[in-house]
Amino acid sequence: MSTEFKALDPTALDWAKVDGLMPVIVQDAATLRVLMLGYMDREALEKTHDSGKVTFFSRTKKRLWTKGETSGNHLDVVDIRVDCDADTVLVTAQPHGPTCHTGEASCFGAAPGNFLGALDALIKQREHDRPLNSYTTKLFEKGARHIAQKVGEEGVETALAGVVQRDEDLLGESADLLFHLIVLLRSRGLSLDDAVAVLEDRHAKAAEKAAS
Repeated sequence: MSTEFKALDPTALDWAKVDGLMPVIVQDAATLRVLMLGYMDREALEKTHDSGKVTFFSRTKKRLWTKGETSGNHLDVVDIRVDCDADTVLVTAQPHGPTCHTGEASCFGAAPGNFLGALDALIKQREHDRPLNSYTTKLFEKGARHIAQKVGEEGVETALAGVVQRDEDLLGESADLLFHLIVLLRSRGLSLDDAVAVLEDRHAKAAEKAAS
């Protein structure tokens, strides 16, 4: 195994039910947008595990086919899960470029997704690339202390807008606050998902306490 995700045991799948070809839904790990549907046989699943890149069995070419083998638009595996009937697989992946041959991000057109997740991924990339003339780059170069100050300013402006201004002003200030908060998290090596995980943990504990 060259990857860090948990391998899916092929024997846990009901291959007989699907005549040896398992339907596989691929979902963007950052935005949760559904990217495509493909099929895997056992060999394709094993290659996906070993390489960390989503590999299918092509029903037209009658061979294994790694997504992006010609275009370079690979799908790096983040997680693999099986459904309750063991006859469908869900793969969450990090796409490199558009998934669809039409150049669209998803084979399902404007499939719904989480924009905050996409923004978080973009800010992470900006931190790495530091493109010139980018406001985000300027924030990272000024450091966490400056970014934290911006979050404080946006927080105050959001609170004031919530009390004395129009809904449009509140929404605009809220958007500014969310953007700068994500940048601050990234400047500390954290992500929006890390903050959401804290909320999920708190919710689970509250629900457990209420049920006891």
